[in-house]
Amino acid sequence: MHMADALLSPAVAGTMYVCSSVAAGYSVKKIRQEEYEKKLPTMGVMGAFVFAVQMINFTIPGTGSSGHLCGGMLLSSILGPEAGFLTMIGVLLVQCLLFADGGILALGANIWNMAFYGCFFGGMILWKQIMKKKISKKRIIVASIAGSILSLQLGAFSVTLQTLASNITELPFPIFLATMQPIHLAIGSVEGIITAVVLVFIYETRPELLWNYKENDKKKDRLSYKQVIIVFAALAMVIGGLLSLVASANPDGLEWSMERVAGTQELEKEGGIYTLTKYIQSITSFFPDYAWKQSESITGTIFSGVFGGIIVIIVCTAFCFMLKFFRKKQGRNEKKHE
Repeated sequence: MHMADALLSPAVAGTMYVCSSVAAGYSVKKIRQEEYEKKLPTMGVMGAFVFAVQMINFTIPGTGSSGHLCGGMLLSSILGPEAGFLTMIGVLLVQCLLFADGGILALGANIWNMAFYGCFFGGMILWKQIMKKKISKKRIIVASIAGSILSLQLGAFSVTLQTLASNITELPFPIFLATMQPIHLAIGSVEGIITAVVLVFIYETRPELLWNYKENDKKKDRLSYKQVIIVFAALAMVIGGLLSLVASANPDGLEWSMERVAGTQELEKEGGIYTLTKYIQSITSFFPDYAWKQSESITGTIFSGVFGGIIVIIVCTAFCFMLKFFRKKQGRNEKKHE
């Protein structure tokens, strides 16, 4: 569901940057009140895992379309909505700048569509309410599927609203909406199943990693925290570096919908800020479309999957250390004024 710059007007793109920035600011404020240092390894590794899994597009049978995990629901169910949202920003930022997956102008919209709904609607609302009394395998499955479907439906609806507000005449709102929602219902259902499998695995091996886990749930750990982190780090490398080679070549839900409505998977806009962001992205994207520049060798995809996961870990870790540094600095300033 990564939007390209041509799908948004500068005004709408700027508005979405503001909305996503407000949500990020709220998340930073909340996470600074927690002992987030304990989440640091989990944020990095699970961010890399989501990055890797997003590289695998799965076919939606009978449609000629494909979809991939967004990951907001998954991350918020482990890290909490705020830390999950910040981790998703790290994933989307790396995808945008290094791999030209989604436009720079559209980054604010992509964060909102793919991260905000999954973390704050799927995680903060559905997961929290369903797990309010007790975490169980059945509740995890229900929350994962319901949260993923809700998140994808809201994200797809937002895309259509954003193109409407941007006056993208090639995508008439009623037709585009009627095309986007059903295909993302199917994609959301598959994402829900994938999310449920991952979360049930964590529940069976290290349940205390789940957000809102309560000691009275009395679920025994089968693996240590370190072992679980190693498992997901290894999975991120294997999935991104190898399994990504068998990803579906079909267009994703957004591209498929655009092709059915406008007759093309891509729209073009030139001049002004569009030319500027395209130029910037041509400089920053060392592996456009997860491949070597000027080469279609599979080694480009393999390297992109492994390298991208490592960069996501570095970005998330660096962000947490920045929070820690500024919190210490603020604490010293407060002591000086006492």
